[in-house]
Amino acid sequence: MQTRSSRYLPYLFIFPNVFIYFIFVLIPVIWVLYLSFTNYTLMNPGEWIGLKNYSLIIQDSIFLRAIRNTLFFWICTVIPTMALGMFIAQFLNLKIRFIAAFRASIYLPGVISSVAVAMTWLWLLDPMKGPVNVFLTSIGMTGENWLQDPKTALGSIIIIGIWTGIGYAMIIYLAGLQGIPEHLYEAAKMDGANTVQQFIAITLPLLRPITFFLFITSTIRSFQIFDLVYILTSGGPANSTTTLVNEIVKMSFSEYRMGYASTMAMVLLIITLIVTLINYTFGSRDNDID
Repeated sequence: MQTRSSRYLPYLFIFPNVFIYFIFVLIPVIWVLYLSFTNYTLMNPGEWIGLKNYSLIIQDSIFLRAIRNTLFFWICTVIPTMALGMFIAQFLNLKIRFIAAFRASIYLPGVISSVAVAMTWLWLLDPMKGPVNVFLTSIGMTGENWLQDPKTALGSIIIIGIWTGIGYAMIIYLAGLQGIPEHLYEAAKMDGANTVQQFIAITLPLLRPITFFLFITSTIRSFQIFDLVYILTSGGPANSTTTLVNEIVKMSFSEYRMGYASTMAMVLLIITLIVTLINYTFGSRDNDID
């Protein structure tokens, strides 16, 4: 018979995590929500202004540009990163020599410091002596001012974002591939299914939960993009690469408008929740069907 003390034992084990979440996540979110209704700055305690910040933010052209840039970055990085990660994982799942070294080399960009990654790409894309432009010049093409031209700056950051995210997607997909029973493929071969048919009929359906997980985590990470943008372009040129988090940081620590920055943070939270809930709804529905 279960005693009273053993009944509450599971709650004792989860209490530390709940306590940490309450202190470092829930309370700050509630505090930011409150600040979004004030004109608080680092210079004065501020006062309650209601929805004024929300009405101002709708008319803020730079912030609206940041939303478009963030959504464009999300669309252009998440799907290609996942597709390339799955494609590479298929090859790295083979049993060949030095496969561990290949896996490590692909995964390495995802674990290197983002500052180191950004500094490396600053050198690679240098308009004068960068290896990219030197190579283009050697084959008769004209190099671009990749990070200082509004036409190419955001695209360059998107390519770098894909490059840094492929390793994470690859390693997650690789773990999923190694969990698929081999006898399923053997049975498919006996039925005459080729490699493409096996991938469509076996691999894709069984990797659906992993794809759903990667889509959610990659979406959240893409909405929080800041470090690469800050180091590579600082949101320029002409706000062509500014993102939501970039604007929040600038408004907080450059202009010291904490109340307005909190409003931006709440908008980011709402967008992230909406996209995540949509993904979760459709992803859960698909998994329930299976």
